Amino acid sequence: MAQTLLKKKHIKFFERCLQILPSRYCSLDNNRMTVGFFGISGLDMLDSLEVLESDKENIINWIYSLQLLPDDDDSNIHQCGFRGSTTLGNPFKAEEARKNPIPLDSGHIANTYTALLSLIILGNDLSGVDKRSVTTGLRYLQQEDGSFCCVPEGSENDMRFVYCACCISFILDDWTGVNKDRAVQFIKNSMSYEGGIGQGPGTEAHGGSTFCAIAALVLMDKLYDAFNEKEIKRLKRWCISRQQTGFQGRPNKPVDTCYSFWVGATLKLLDMFELTDKGFNRGYMLETQNSITGGFAKWPDHTPGTFIVYTIYTDHILQTIIVSHSLKN
Repeated sequence: MAQTLLKKKHIKFFERCLQILPSRYCSLDNNRMTVGFFGISGLDMLDSLEVLESDKENIINWIYSLQLLPDDDDSNIHQCGFRGSTTLGNPFKAEEARKNPIPLDSGHIANTYTALLSLIILGNDLSGVDKRSVTTGLRYLQQEDGSFCCVPEGSENDMRFVYCACCISFILDDWTGVNKDRAVQFIKNSMSYEGGIGQGPGTEAHGGSTFCAIAALVLMDKLYDAFNEKEIKRLKRWCISRQQTGFQGRPNKPVDTCYSFWVGATLKLLDMFELTDKGFNRGYMLETQNSITGGFAKWPDHTPGTFIVYTIYTDHILQTIIVSHSLKN
């Protein structure tokens, strides 16, 4: 088992995934925007963005080409945002797509979120983003219970998309697309008896949805409005109890590299991360590296995924929040 970070291997892994996906990832093609974000942000965490220098403008242009722009009469304003890929057969250039719309062609809230972050990491000033249509589109995605769908045609609605909506609003410094009171109430209603937070009311507490909820509240500056001191204490206890060696997403489940970010980042937001055992966590994650192709897997000796676990470098644990804040500071 490798005991050090195989940095050069991981750089090559991310470079490959930004050019052509391995066949085992072909089902992710409709979400190339999000896969691209993992590659770009992974290289950023490894302080290796210079490997993209010759392709940077092409990547930025590709991201903008997937922006769904409003018609002259705003008849499609509810669909605006960023697509995940050209899977629907959209023309590569955004203006051509605008002139030749495809039925049910809409932006996706998660791909809008990852598109904006990718542009920021690549040094773009977001001047090409139609901010009005993006924030207006969010209003059509929010449901009566405060949650968000991912597309306007109707879809699952849960904590993941509440988080995406809050990130988008924070990045653009425009909260007109989010009814904060409803969003906060949805999060409050989703806290389970254990103290963790589920994807929605009545669902099981989960490390991923707990991060999405707490990060959304922090972005809205509503964490201590949403939960009282006793609830915060229960939340902290639930999160810190998820560490075994690495972190698990739920009680009685195996540890998994991704929860080193989801749960670790939540603990960071709650000012509790210093109570974790960093050595155990790091040791587990280093065991999940692929020494041949690079990349990290969920578990040792498994196929790596298209993401890097940010908690190897705990200073950068809140990649999303850090990148978002860079717009204002």
